[in-house]
Amino acid sequence: MIQALFEYEFIRYSFISGVIAGLIAPLVGTFIVIRRLSLIADALSHVTLGGIAFGVYLSSIFTFTVNPLITGILFSIMGALGIERLRSVYKHYQELAIPIIMSLGIAVGIVFLSLADGFNQDLFGYLFGSISAVSINDLLLIASIGVIVILFIFFLYKELFMVSFDEEYANVMNINKWIYVAFIIVVALVISASMRIVGILLVSALMTLPVASAMRITSSFKQLMIVSVIFGEIAVIIGLFLSFHLNISPGGTIVLVSILILLGTIFLNRLGVSRNGSRTQEV
Repeated sequence: MIQALFEYEFIRYSFISGVIAGLIAPLVGTFIVIRRLSLIADALSHVTLGGIAFGVYLSSIFTFTVNPLITGILFSIMGALGIERLRSVYKHYQELAIPIIMSLGIAVGIVFLSLADGFNQDLFGYLFGSISAVSINDLLLIASIGVIVILFIFFLYKELFMVSFDEEYANVMNINKWIYVAFIIVVALVISASMRIVGILLVSALMTLPVASAMRITSSFKQLMIVSVIFGEIAVIIGLFLSFHLNISPGGTIVLVSILILLGTIFLNRLGVSRNGSRTQEV
């Protein structure tokens, strides 16, 4: 694959996109897991599927081609805003917002898929990821999203930290309500940026599995973020390498590597390795 990186542009585009996804997905996923909102990623990925199907449908009825990635991003953002709105409506049952939006996304996707005469090869690439599907325009869009996400977390780290660990305390400290909305939109952007490589159906795994693995061996939030990103990058790079040489879906391969990393960290705990990196003493 190393030689192919220098010979083929689409391989370079996919590799760079994968590295960006491996960075921003676990980075945002850390805040999602801490807030116990892991299923939001699943809900928004299904909404994104509806947007992708809508883009495919528009391309089938018009003479010009609509980039499904753009419609996917728009639907994902609308779904994110819908979740945040419903969470404020159902104040005592905020988790209801997630299945409501997820159901809406699946229904919209099925309807537009039927109108667009079903699946095609490009749509399968969005669902399960594809090495050859990333174009230069997709790469530029993914890179732009990556910059937005990194800047957002860098400048609002303190506010996001407070909101993630104690939402009530954050409200007492008058943390601006737009932080919640902005964060959920950033989650939607990360899902849209990662789906080209991992696939819509598996993108939530890239946001949560590296974090789940890192939680087994870290003892602070910053350590959790750093190790999560490292695990995410390892999973993406190894997954892309194996999928290229074995000619299989990159999304499934990346997730399987993430699962192996998770099993490895659990095994280390069973051996007695504590979260501070040393072996626990026998009592």
